[in-house]
Amino acid sequence: MNVKELVGKMTLEEKASLCAGGGWWQTKPIDRLGIPSVYMTDGPHGLRKQEGTGDHLGLNASVPATCFPTAAGLASSFDRSLIARQASALAVEAQAHDVSILLGPGTNIKRSPLCGRNFEYFSEDPVLAGEMAASYIKSLQEGGVGCSLKHFAANNQESYRMGGDSLVDERTLREIYLRPFEIAVTKGKPQTVMCSYNRINGVFSCENEWLLTKVLRDDWGFDGYVVTDWGAMDIRVDALKAGCELEMPSSDMTTCNQIADAVKKGELDEAILDRAVTRMLNILYRWIETNKREVTLDLEEHHKLAREIAAQTMVLAKNNGVLPLDAKKSTAIIGAYGKKIMFQGGGSSHINNPYEDSVVDEWSKLGEVVYAEGVRADGTTDDALINEAVEAAKKAQNVLLVVGSPMETEGADRKEMTLPAGVVKLVDAVASVRPDCAVALTCGAPVELPFIDKIGALLVAYLGGQAAAGAIVDLVSGAKNPCAKFAETWPVDFRHNPSHPNYALKDVEYREGVFVGYRHYDMHGINPRFRFGYGLSYTTFEYGEPTISASAITEGDPLTVSVDVKNTGGVAGAEIVQLYVGQDVCTNVPRPVKELKDFAKVWLEPGETKTVKFELDSRAFAYWNDFAKAWTVDSGSFTVSVAPSSCPYCQKKMSVTVTSTSAKPRPLTLYSTIPELMAFPGGAELIGKMMQNAPTLSALNNDGEDMLGMDMKAMVEGIPLKTMLMFAGGAISEEQFGGILAQLNAAAGVA
Repeated sequence: MNVKELVGKMTLEEKASLCAGGGWWQTKPIDRLGIPSVYMTDGPHGLRKQEGTGDHLGLNASVPATCFPTAAGLASSFDRSLIARQASALAVEAQAHDVSILLGPGTNIKRSPLCGRNFEYFSEDPVLAGEMAASYIKSLQEGGVGCSLKHFAANNQESYRMGGDSLVDERTLREIYLRPFEIAVTKGKPQTVMCSYNRINGVFSCENEWLLTKVLRDDWGFDGYVVTDWGAMDIRVDALKAGCELEMPSSDMTTCNQIADAVKKGELDEAILDRAVTRMLNILYRWIETNKREVTLDLEEHHKLAREIAAQTMVLAKNNGVLPLDAKKSTAIIGAYGKKIMFQGGGSSHINNPYEDSVVDEWSKLGEVVYAEGVRADGTTDDALINEAVEAAKKAQNVLLVVGSPMETEGADRKEMTLPAGVVKLVDAVASVRPDCAVALTCGAPVELPFIDKIGALLVAYLGGQAAAGAIVDLVSGAKNPCAKFAETWPVDFRHNPSHPNYALKDVEYREGVFVGYRHYDMHGINPRFRFGYGLSYTTFEYGEPTISASAITEGDPLTVSVDVKNTGGVAGAEIVQLYVGQDVCTNVPRPVKELKDFAKVWLEPGETKTVKFELDSRAFAYWNDFAKAWTVDSGSFTVSVAPSSCPYCQKKMSVTVTSTSAKPRPLTLYSTIPELMAFPGGAELIGKMMQNAPTLSALNNDGEDMLGMDMKAMVEGIPLKTMLMFAGGAISEEQFGGILAQLNAAAGVA
């Protein structure tokens, strides 16, 4: 299809009409030119195609579709191939229902555990979030269904999400909040990107030219089109200029007419409109070429797949030798979730699932079960229910509590990180008579765990989809070995989180900067409840001494890291190997102690050893230099660590010296200091000349103290160059000195 020729045949009004939806979920067709409508719908972890009147929050019924595990658990698998399998199945379901584009995945960073939509997001770490998103996108689009990566960007809370302002410096944006999108765009190449509702530093995302054009297209090479979140449009013509091509849902031609009128009045260059239409049509015809159309949908098989995937998303957080339970022994299953588990959140991703497992039913297939409600699904309870649960626990040989937090949902943040009081009361009561009890916990994000020291085992199931209950049974019974690890830090108290108290505000400052999640806990020496990357198994693993391909490199040189991992236990299992990098001495900007740069999941039989290899490029050592507006590597020593988690005590460390080719000194001004001048090329020579004519400056070479007990060297080094000129005895004027600094800057290429 010659898109340029097709655009040339369109009237102004036809072109403008393509820039807004033709309904709640579809774009407008142009029948005269054979341009079809595109149908898109929600689908990060399951298809939500509504059969009747459309809405964005899931209020109206949708077609039956598999509810797979949500992103919170998927990221805990650290498994690129696993999420690709889920995306491939989603592509089949989308094709079966004539859906062209799925709206997802959401790859926003988990800034706070209180975000109501955290169950839909991957991680607090940008590399993990980006890599999982990229694998999802590639697999979905290989299956003939387009992807809409969301929510771009800095949409990290549900409070005030439609009008709030995320106030974030560029370095923090680039390193933390934009980084997962960068990885997803450059590696996954999504057909569309969905911009968020919120403002970023005062500008709505849909109108943010820096975000949608400078970063997304110029820096990352995105070649698809940008669509708004539903109802996120502000000023339509300004958004089109900024690089937002499609407004959703339908505007009943209101904003389309605004675009056409702006062109007629000379307020909008028609070339900008042509650019937008071309981008959308390029994606449309690319989809037509790759769409498989003929697929066979087997929802029963997808339910089995959902169970298999869910078992790899649940984290064994504690086990005092309690798990796995012997299914041949009598088992008390306690808690309303034992019969009807919470497995998905609320809002636009809520799925109309055709199947739903029950822990009680699935365990009954293995052995004797006694069920006690203990606490209702909403977390309320009474003493009679608790007493019944305690009596059941006393009589059974195994005790499994299945509890969790109430529904977490789009549109509302949690007010606190606590579980319902009834849940805590129930677990305390049961644990008082059965400290060997196991707890399966469903949740979309971290919760406080006041009972953690009283129980024998804890399995964090997250929101594991329609087959979550079956997966819990598989893991608790030992039919499968837990292999997931936390993709987010679990604080003891939500006030320990770095975003506290700068969260859930209308204009919210990201004061913690790049110190998000484990970066914060490492920097401040805070021990959380569970560390990022932590998770247990029914087997044990041993790491050999890692090797590094070079102890010194020049920026741009590849670096290979290898480590042997052995299964030293008695059952087969998978280990998630994590690679971290940290700069030893940071002289220009504060940097995290270490940052995740890669990860790998390796499956091992008992006694088996495999070698895991990682390849690092220059970005592994770089930070975003706000002054230079570029990624920069400073020369120096870096620690490269291989570890089973982010715990500082389990790191296998190596050292590498990196020589920078990208770092440039900050331009000198009259307000620079003596040390800054001396570190600058040619600066030391200039200082020497100044000292010859200004004996007062000799204090710079004197480590002693004067008669007043003052450290002259330290005092002088902090004085601006402009002030120092007065000590030069008139040997050089401020104007002359400024000229010399300009020459030094020009010679260093930083003028």
